[in-house]
Amino acid sequence: MPMMLPMATLRYTTAGESHGPQLTTIVEGLPAGVPVRPEIVDEALKRRQGGYGRGGRQRIETDIAEWVGGVRLGQTTGAPVAIRIPNRDSRLDDLERTPPVHRPRPGHADLAGAIKTASNDCRETLERASARETASRTAAGALARCMLRELGIEVVGFVRSLLDVRADAEPTAAGLKDFVAARDASDVACPEEQASAEMIERIRQAKVDKDTVGGVAEVHVFGCPIGLGSFAQWHTRLDARLGAAVLGIQAFKGVEVGLGFGVAERPGSQVHDPILPGEKGAYPQRASNNAGGIEGGMTNGQPVVVRGAMKPISTLLRGLPSVDLRTGEALSSDYERSDVCALPAASVVMEQVVAFEIACVLREKFGGDSLEEVQAQLACHDRLARQKLGLTD
Repeated sequence: MPMMLPMATLRYTTAGESHGPQLTTIVEGLPAGVPVRPEIVDEALKRRQGGYGRGGRQRIETDIAEWVGGVRLGQTTGAPVAIRIPNRDSRLDDLERTPPVHRPRPGHADLAGAIKTASNDCRETLERASARETASRTAAGALARCMLRELGIEVVGFVRSLLDVRADAEPTAAGLKDFVAARDASDVACPEEQASAEMIERIRQAKVDKDTVGGVAEVHVFGCPIGLGSFAQWHTRLDARLGAAVLGIQAFKGVEVGLGFGVAERPGSQVHDPILPGEKGAYPQRASNNAGGIEGGMTNGQPVVVRGAMKPISTLLRGLPSVDLRTGEALSSDYERSDVCALPAASVVMEQVVAFEIACVLREKFGGDSLEEVQAQLACHDRLARQKLGLTD
């Protein structure tokens, strides 16, 4: 009986606490020969730590990925990749500097986690639930971007809006370099100068008010081949997987693909993207991209567009009503060092988790044990599809 060959899969897992000795990431399923580019991985880690409105923790940590497995001579070997990110602010077992937390903070995992684990101390929950963990996911997604770039796929994330301030700039494949430069010149990861200034003012006022703010981050993916994802099962649909990845980021409460909730406000004639003949030898084209590059759970050749809504940071300087879990007494919530706004950093995390999901469906579609084999499989499929559509001479 012939052996069933497993489908190529890509996945990662993370470990570590906010104030533990390190964060650990294991990435499985990358082919051999992917260049590991520090300018992609370490740059993403650095951007995740930046942004106007961040707290004191970012002045302590300097996140750089340490490659401790699965990489040789600057390339992946095909084995699991192990990444270590040390925590300088390591004090998990120091009860004086890291005491128990008995007054849960509204909006955090504190109360539900304490009850789940039958404890009156929220410390174990909050140490793992902390957004510090997203440094691990940023490293994993940036590593996936190293592979995607070799296949002609680029991923860019930015801040679309904060409170009542919205940027209208749209990235394009042709203008991506200038768009990224404008985003990186902004202290809030927004590519529009005027909108950036207004966002900074909103964050500054929130700090004065001892409050916090959130907003909307947006990610575009350029260069995806048609057909990544699947229509066959609900859990293999790419939009479902992207939704899960984005909602898995701490403090994200909503996600949209393309027009998103806007489709409910328009008739079908103003929603669905017309299919037009392509130029000689090219696939059919689209007149618009309301679908956000995904139809029927699969990429359709247009840029993939995903937005995520981040709630305001749950830890407020002025505190919120809570109770002491030991006594039931009404008190103000505990304060853990935190940010006023982490939206710019969250846009970086979202960029990476979207990239990782794109890399996942690409691995599932094209397989391959080496990067060269993946490239060959992609080119072979493109030739076959063009033949079937009569696009070759």
